[in-house]
Amino acid sequence: ETLEPAYRALALALPGEADIARDIGRNIDPDAIYTAREALALAIGTANRDAFSGLYLSLADREAFSPDAASAGRRALRNTLLDYLALQPGGAALAARHFQSATNMTDRAAALAVLAHRHHGSPEAIEALAAFETIYGSDPLVMDKWFQIQASVPGPQTVDTVRVLTSHPAFSMGNPNRVRSLIGTFSSANQTGFHRADGEGYRFFAQTVLEVEKRNPQVAARLATALRSWRSLEPSRQAKAREALLSIANAENLSADLRDIVERTLA
Repeated sequence: ETLEPAYRALALALPGEADIARDIGRNIDPDAIYTAREALALAIGTANRDAFSGLYLSLADREAFSPDAASAGRRALRNTLLDYLALQPGGAALAARHFQSATNMTDRAAALAVLAHRHHGSPEAIEALAAFETIYGSDPLVMDKWFQIQASVPGPQTVDTVRVLTSHPAFSMGNPNRVRSLIGTFSSANQTGFHRADGEGYRFFAQTVLEVEKRNPQVAARLATALRSWRSLEPSRQAKAREALLSIANAENLSADLRDIVERTLA
């Protein structure tokens, strides 16, 4: 109780899947990392369920929203606790209540991420995604967050979600921020989706990079760096990632920016 809430939020946060992969360094299986990390999160949440639940309830905002550091720290801790509690029975309903009662975008986005990531495809997640879009559809920066949340949902199905979202009225391959929020997030922050075992994530990514390059070679080159660590993957994924890189390298009239990144990645 003597520690600041912001510090406790950081102390409770598990290392990300990409951080774990970098620490392993070789023969990486993103699905195995995800499974182990989720098992640890469930074990921590189960062992501390009563303490986390009580602390979560005590941190509820009872005053008007304030952007000060202390308030932000309490929100951060409460949202971290929500992520653990969402893995417990009734977790989807708890996250849905958090979303519905939120008085600010930070809490609403945190609850949406928990619903989308922990309870993908549930009625609560679908309803929250639609509600968030309705509330913030006219705010470009917040809609970037909406795309990011969906692009980072773990699992092999997300490549199909991202493909569909490229046809969303609010998405444009000519908008660098929107491309980074959807394609960039998928390729850099979704270990299980991007590194899908059958290589579909890589194939979709290569096609998209080439499409973006027609409009903005610099953004395409930046996106392509997502495959720079392909040699650290397990052999099957390595081969599929290399195929995707070669498909970019062999494209006609490739820009100097993109060709430089791809050739150096393959070297």
